[in-house]
Amino acid sequence: MSATAKKRAPLPVDILAAKGGTPLVSLTAYTTPMAQMMDDHCDFVLVGDSVGMVLHGLPSTLGVTMEMMIMHGQAVARGLNSAMMVIDMPFGSYEESPEQAFRNAAHLMRETSAGAVKLEGGVAMAETIAFLVDRGIPVMAHVGLTPQSVNTLGGYKVQGRGNTGATALIADAQAVADAGAFAVVLEKVPENLANEITDTIEIPTIGIGASAGCDGQILVVDDMLGLFTAFKAKFVKRYAHLGDDAEKAIAAYADEVRARSFPAPEHIFADKAPKT
Repeated sequence: MSATAKKRAPLPVDILAAKGGTPLVSLTAYTTPMAQMMDDHCDFVLVGDSVGMVLHGLPSTLGVTMEMMIMHGQAVARGLNSAMMVIDMPFGSYEESPEQAFRNAAHLMRETSAGAVKLEGGVAMAETIAFLVDRGIPVMAHVGLTPQSVNTLGGYKVQGRGNTGATALIADAQAVADAGAFAVVLEKVPENLANEITDTIEIPTIGIGASAGCDGQILVVDDMLGLFTAFKAKFVKRYAHLGDDAEKAIAAYADEVRARSFPAPEHIFADKAPKT
């Protein structure tokens, strides 16, 4: 599914069918130009609530609103033709009840044309996932480190260590699979546990800080491009250092403006058009 040739956008059923095959490729996107760059290379693109930290300077994802997700979802949709778009449900938009979750998920999908929504939580959210799926809302689940629960988890810690933690995480993954999620993100989970879950459940696992043995991988695009430099998680590989390059370019521009060497003659319009 991850060929660079033009292809139709996958559906959730196609992602589900990729279980055990060629690893699924995904990145986050928040803008049209970034979505266009990754469209031919990703199976699905996630409009993540990480946008709050990456683009809006928020300290966590908790301040992200439905309006923000809709705005960025619409922007990403304009840049996609070959990849499926999945969109995060923001904190507070689905936890209260299955009915609340359905109203907000339907609103997100209607406004953005997303192919699916993603929500965080395992056993506790299984009833909500089943409610959504039964009513035509495809759901990607997210277990392990769930950033919207960072305050109750005590920070951005590895999840599933020790027998008790591992047992609970396996139960979470199995619960979302049984509820009808078509895939599940495993975030910041020990490698052996991620492999065990991948081998156990019947839906694809999408790793982020998990294992190469997962059925797919996802990263925040600004992390892997070196654009977001305020923090680097251990599981992030920098494939470029565009933030450093951009800062150097901005500094060079500032120097040239102050030295009056920019704009140069080739950047300035003459009073009269040249003779032909």
